[in-house]
Amino acid sequence: MKIVSEAEPRTGQPVGLPVETREAPRPGPVRLDGRFGHLEKLEAGHAGALWEAVKGDEALWTYMGYGPFADAAAFSAWVAQRAALADPYAYAVIDAAGRAVGIVTLMEIRPAMRVIEVGNIVYAPALQHTPLATEVQYLLARHVFETLGYRRYEWKCNALNAPSRRAAERFGFTFEGVFRAHMIVKGRNRDTAWYAMLDAEWPARKVAFERWLAPENFDAQGRQRTRLSVMNQAQAVENGVRLRRASLAELPEIAAFTLAAFQAFDPLTRRQAKVIADNYDMLLRENEVWVVEGEHGLDAALGLVVGRDVELMVTAVASGAQARGLTEALLNFAEHRTRALGLSVLRVLVNKNLARQTEWYGRRGFQRLDIVDPREEVIHMAKTLD
Repeated sequence: MKIVSEAEPRTGQPVGLPVETREAPRPGPVRLDGRFGHLEKLEAGHAGALWEAVKGDEALWTYMGYGPFADAAAFSAWVAQRAALADPYAYAVIDAAGRAVGIVTLMEIRPAMRVIEVGNIVYAPALQHTPLATEVQYLLARHVFETLGYRRYEWKCNALNAPSRRAAERFGFTFEGVFRAHMIVKGRNRDTAWYAMLDAEWPARKVAFERWLAPENFDAQGRQRTRLSVMNQAQAVENGVRLRRASLAELPEIAAFTLAAFQAFDPLTRRQAKVIADNYDMLLRENEVWVVEGEHGLDAALGLVVGRDVELMVTAVASGAQARGLTEALLNFAEHRTRALGLSVLRVLVNKNLARQTEWYGRRGFQRLDIVDPREEVIHMAKTLD
């Protein structure tokens, strides 16, 4: 007798959302330019400069399947061998002065599945903890998703490699688990930590990368103002409520939920809700949408437009969940999120026909702004955070 689990389809139909089945192209010899440097195909000729950048740093190779190298000749032979491979396909990292200071590869390439991995990353000491080190990951991810059209971008590392695991999370990869005794590396068992980024998640990750790399995110001494890990934050707990960052794939569900939540709250908000639902695509691609999940679907959605300050674009709470204090939790989270992003003003637009809502925000420190809005039914309010 066959036992059917709850997750298994009972109709014999395949599970999962439909997806385009075209093959993705394999990576090739492109040049990817950034503000702090660029990537170009690794060639044997890069070996000399790379050796000067990495020699003497044996700790660099601790978690690698190769190295350290005895001398320049052994290293050059390895670089020449890597440069000739199609998988892994290696790129040299070139800094603003034109020096080769690192290697990064695209590997485990599966064009039919449109899955690819970034790995075998070698960052010389001069490259580590620099804006270029982060820009490299942005340039490569953008190329993978937007030019090559892959749907899944993986990051794998030794489960003991804490710096690599922190980097994966900082860059916006999601931890998916540990494969025990996955490999034998240098005669030892290796447990492998798996991370991935999906094409539906890339728009939000791209925005975070670009905000972090922007000149205004660095002070006169070149120090970051807001950490990339903060910009890429994916989960939070506020007043005991768990929030998570939504992805583009959830757009239809979130838009439908918001429309229903607003209409249930007050018929006067119907047009406002429709405008918000129609703009969720922009919110998910260029800003932030956070959701609270309940037992039977979404309980709440929060949209934040991030610029020089933060605008609370939408707060939608299911009618049956309002008594649990979700609205208060969402507002508290919006304030904490604004501060975490290094900003100090939280704004909100309120329907002028909803006096209770205007009063509610007023009791929480929001002041009405003297702004004439062509939409007429909208009141602008703002709160300056300590």
